[in-house]
Amino acid sequence: MILRSLNRFFAGLMAVTLLGLSGQTLAEYPERTIRIVVPYPAGGATDTLARQIAQGLSDAWGESVIVDNRPGASGITGANIVARGRKDGYTLLMGITAMTQLPALYATLPFDVDDDFEPLNEVARSQNLLVVPKSMNVTTFEEFVARVKAEPGQHSYGSYGNGTSAHIHGELLKQQTGLDLVHVPYRGSAPLMTDVLGERLSLGIVDAGSIRPHMDSDRFNVIAVSGVERSDLVPEVPTLKELGLTGFEPYGWFGMFAPSGVPDDILDTLSAEIARIIATEEMADVIRGFGLRPVGSDRDGFADTVDSDLKVWTSVIRQTGIKIE
Repeated sequence: MILRSLNRFFAGLMAVTLLGLSGQTLAEYPERTIRIVVPYPAGGATDTLARQIAQGLSDAWGESVIVDNRPGASGITGANIVARGRKDGYTLLMGITAMTQLPALYATLPFDVDDDFEPLNEVARSQNLLVVPKSMNVTTFEEFVARVKAEPGQHSYGSYGNGTSAHIHGELLKQQTGLDLVHVPYRGSAPLMTDVLGERLSLGIVDAGSIRPHMDSDRFNVIAVSGVERSDLVPEVPTLKELGLTGFEPYGWFGMFAPSGVPDDILDTLSAEIARIIATEEMADVIRGFGLRPVGSDRDGFADTVDSDLKVWTSVIRQTGIKIE
């Protein structure tokens, strides 16, 4: 938070300098096309939420707002484009929780998450759900733990990819419970859910958005959820925190960022307008359609979340020893 406060101070000085050099007033923002970089392929939740916000900004301000998909390297490619972009408020980033996990997962990054980005607004939150197929014959977390411990070497868990929140949660679960579970990474949640429904895994750790379309199925049970509060999808299911485990408190999130160095007036304008868009019923319906919770925070609130999550994820990832080469 100290570094971010310093960034804001110097951003203010920069704004004064820019005004003196160009004669432009901040009241003129925006006056040309804004680009929102999405560091993932088109079609997913991150892309869809970014496009909804782009349309809302365009409708409000009468300027074109485009979405630029730049996938690659677990989101690093797109994020670096924004970190190294111009500090004028015309290049933004739709980021996800992975931004707070990357520093601990990779030996080096081309940017510093704390120094090179300014959080604007938390758009939505997600949770991971621990899902077991009916063939496991368990309905609670305690029953699952008891069965796996009684049958060492016979069980596996699936995640939606190496280095993802699901993978981190799986390894943390093993550490804190002493469970013998083989990790099976998938390329996303869709194939993971297919194998949970096909009873080819003992446990699937799945994000709320991916499990939502299957909630009417009778082929699995949800035995626990991540986060501080229970999921609206399964309010009867306890959180892992309630079950006595630690490190599972951070939510998955989708959030808007600008590069550090953008003048405060522009950052405030962006944050306020994004919050207004998130509060609309149309946007809330889109967010809930993905099994997510609308948030719509402010700059300080989202900055606190990012700072806290950086600390928690760094500690948890170091505990598990997960690394991505």
